[in-house]
Amino acid sequence: MQFGRHAPAKRTIVHLSDTHLLAGGAALGGRYAAEEHLRATLARVEQLEQRPDALVFTGDLTDLGEPDAYARLRAIVEPVAERMGAPLVWVAGNHDERPELRRDLLGLDPSEEPVTGVWDLGGLRLIALDSTVPGWHHGEIDAAQREWLRAELSSPAPLGTILALHHPPLPSHVPLFDILELREQDALADVIRGTDVRGIIAGHLHYSMSGTFAGVPVSVAAATCYTMDVAQPGQRVNGMDAGQSFHLVHVYDEVVTHTVVPVVAAESGGYFTPEWYERMAALSPQERLERFSRKPARA
Repeated sequence: MQFGRHAPAKRTIVHLSDTHLLAGGAALGGRYAAEEHLRATLARVEQLEQRPDALVFTGDLTDLGEPDAYARLRAIVEPVAERMGAPLVWVAGNHDERPELRRDLLGLDPSEEPVTGVWDLGGLRLIALDSTVPGWHHGEIDAAQREWLRAELSSPAPLGTILALHHPPLPSHVPLFDILELREQDALADVIRGTDVRGIIAGHLHYSMSGTFAGVPVSVAAATCYTMDVAQPGQRVNGMDAGQSFHLVHVYDEVVTHTVVPVVAAESGGYFTPEWYERMAALSPQERLERFSRKPARA
C-alpha cells in the first residue's frame, strides 16, 4: 500500500546486538538477566507482520566465549529464525572467542580465523566483517580482511551492500569508549569509499547512535542485555536495566532507513486499523488528502 512517493521497502533486516549470554543462563554482572531479555526481544521480533530477509546479530554474542553460552544462544535464536523463515547472520564481538564461536555456534572447525561471510538477500548483499582482535577489546579490520572486502566490493550488487561489524567506525562521547574503538579507520574508509555500500550496522556501545563514515550512513543498535544511561555526564555513564531495543533496517530504492524498536511494549491506541487502511485505499488521492492531510479547523 503506497500513499506517498516511496514504494514499500525492497528488503528488511532485523538488527540486534550485544546479547552477552553466559553459561547456565547466569545473570550478567549478577544483575542483568541477559537470557530473559533476549527472549523478550525475540518475542517482539516475532510480532513483526512482515517476514524479514535476515536476522543480524552484531557481536558480543556471549560475555566470556563459553561453549555452553553459544549453545544456549543457538537454542534460543534458531527456532525463531526458522519460524520466520529468515537466515541468521552472526557477527563476532570483542567478548566472543573465535574458536568457540566457530565450533559451538556455526558448527565449523575451531580456529582463530576471522568470522566473515557474504549473503545474497535477493539482490541486497550483506557482508559480515570481523573487527575483533584476539585477546583485546579494541577493534580492527586487518589488511588481509580489507583486501578480501575490496575484492568482494569490486562488483556492485543489484540492491547495493550493507556491511555488518561489531565496532562502529564512529566516535563516542563517553570518555573510556575511545580506548575500545575501531582502529585503522582510514584504511577501511579507503576500501569502502566510492563502492556500492549503502549502510554500515554495528553494536558494541550498548546505546543507539548514528553517523557517517566514508560518506556511508552508520547505525549502531543498542544491546539486548542492558543499555548505557547516556543522559548522565560522560564520566558517570553506566549500564542500566532498561531501554533494550532492536533495529528494523528498511532498504528502499533511494534510501536505507534504521528504525529503533523498543522491547517493552505499552498499550497503544486503536485509531489505525486494517479496516481504516482499507477505507483509505478505496479513496482517491484527492479524497485522502482532504480527509487525512488537512488539519482540522480550530473551534
